[in-house]
Amino acid sequence: YRNLMGSSPSNFQGDELPVERMSWFDAVEYCNALSAKEKLTKCYQISGATVEWADGVKCTGYRLPTEAEWEYAARSPATTVYAGSDSVDGAAWYSANSGSTTHAVKTKTANGRGLYDLSGNVWEWVWDGYQSNYEALPSIDPIGPLTSAPRVFRGCAWSNTASYARVAQRNTYAPPSGYSSLGFRFVRSNP
Repeated sequence: YRNLMGSSPSNFQGDELPVERMSWFDAVEYCNALSAKEKLTKCYQISGATVEWADGVKCTGYRLPTEAEWEYAARSPATTVYAGSDSVDGAAWYSANSGSTTHAVKTKTANGRGLYDLSGNVWEWVWDGYQSNYEALPSIDPIGPLTSAPRVFRGCAWSNTASYARVAQRNTYAPPSGYSSLGFRFVRSNP
């Protein structure tokens, strides 16, 4: 993050630590900057506090995952309570084992898709606006409301109890806000 954006907002500094204290706006701006650097189409059109996503998941640049994509990636082919394990200590950095700090990425068990840190370390912003009755969305490729003020984040953090590390856990926060346990994960659609 620091190499591309010039500085890191993180409370906990280190080359192997996840970036945190990210607002949702910081995350979409990073995705656009990385897309531009790699000469890919920017996924987001940003005008002040308005962010539009014209091509949706068809965009070939970097973007935030949808909430459904995040959950699909976290669940992996094997159904576990946490991303990669039924044991929270095997899968996540959380309040009981973190020592009140983030930890180097990829130091806990990967899930069945080879992805790390989907449970614990830092929460991760997703694209979707919050909808309380998530089940009311379409069953195939659901995307929450695009105009919702609160945005969804998933995954748990170093400061939360084990119950928050479950793959099914959802939370929301205002897009301009960031705090020391909130980061992001970016994705690209397969062209």
